[in-house]
Amino acid sequence: MKSIRDLDLRGKRLFLRVDFNVPLDRGRVTDRTRIEETIPTVRLAADTGAQVICASHLGKPKGKVKPELSLAPVAVAFAEALGHSVRFVEECVGPEAEASVRNLEPGEVLLLENLRFHAGEESNDPEFAKDLAALADLYVDDAFGASHRAHASVVGVPGLLPEKGAGLLLEKEVRELSRLLDPQRPFAVILGGAKISGKIDALRALARRADVLLLGGGMANHFVRAIGLPVGRSLLEEDKVPVAREVLDLCKKEGKTIALPSDFVVAASVDDAKGARTVGISKIPDDRMTLDIGQKTLEQFERLLEPARTIFWNGPMGVFEHPPFDRGTKALAMLLAESSAVTVVGGGESVAAVNEAGLAEKFTHVSTGGGASLEFLTAGTLPGIEALQ
Repeated sequence: MKSIRDLDLRGKRLFLRVDFNVPLDRGRVTDRTRIEETIPTVRLAADTGAQVICASHLGKPKGKVKPELSLAPVAVAFAEALGHSVRFVEECVGPEAEASVRNLEPGEVLLLENLRFHAGEESNDPEFAKDLAALADLYVDDAFGASHRAHASVVGVPGLLPEKGAGLLLEKEVRELSRLLDPQRPFAVILGGAKISGKIDALRALARRADVLLLGGGMANHFVRAIGLPVGRSLLEEDKVPVAREVLDLCKKEGKTIALPSDFVVAASVDDAKGARTVGISKIPDDRMTLDIGQKTLEQFERLLEPARTIFWNGPMGVFEHPPFDRGTKALAMLLAESSAVTVVGGGESVAAVNEAGLAEKFTHVSTGGGASLEFLTAGTLPGIEALQ
């Protein structure tokens, strides 16, 4: 896999796949982490004299134009982070996009409109990939967070351009996450988040690779049910409970340590902050739902993580967006920040917790990809990485 440093960019039209799938609130970017992480690659390309054509998706418009998912406000945040003007065009293919590219001077930066406004992006349509590739002379992928998707801009376009390589962010992600493929041991994995679906392969793979597996969030509910205990009105995918049972059996058979929360913070709903109370794992009321882990669980996790030399964390421990159910996630972030182990965090809410607490610099690596980091640790590669090789 070539690096952007290996490519002759001067005077060339560079198609730069970035991951600007950032959170918006009333037309404003609320977390610029993914934008800021790719700025070094953009600066390198612009300073070398390339005409930099940035392309990204935002949200799930399902092939339809949805104004609320336009990248226009992202272009504003992008220009602020870059400290340099950024042009924006309200299309990503066709005459308007082509004209905008023709008018680019060396060193200038253009952001195309949301790739997923076209159904051909997610279906990897050959014609759509061809139209995107026609805009540029060479290709660089710096969108680690999208590299697990076999979409047109991720695998189709690099197959059509003669020169291609990895951006600085993609290089860093692969380098840092590769450390977890052969980790210093003991290796502890913490998995949370709302659902188990989408994480099944990663759950199985990490259960095999880890020495210690700690579970929280909605993920843990499936394991509570798998050991025969009620979960009340908690979030649960009933058909995924057998997966939890399989993982429990695997850990027992291979002598792995697996830890479920010993206590939960429960309430009638996420809006019932006043009704929040802590109960033991076997005392979840029928009319309540688990919304966070309790203090005893945090103490239990701290003991289990103490000997770890490598720790990977993906997914919050509770409904992080609704205080007071964010306490477990924030406390875990603080615990890991103080650890002397190699600490890697991936996943939107877990990364948000680390950033909000101002702890990012205390982690060995904060990944910009949630699903991508899980899939990379499962398979050791990603479609977007293979497309560059």
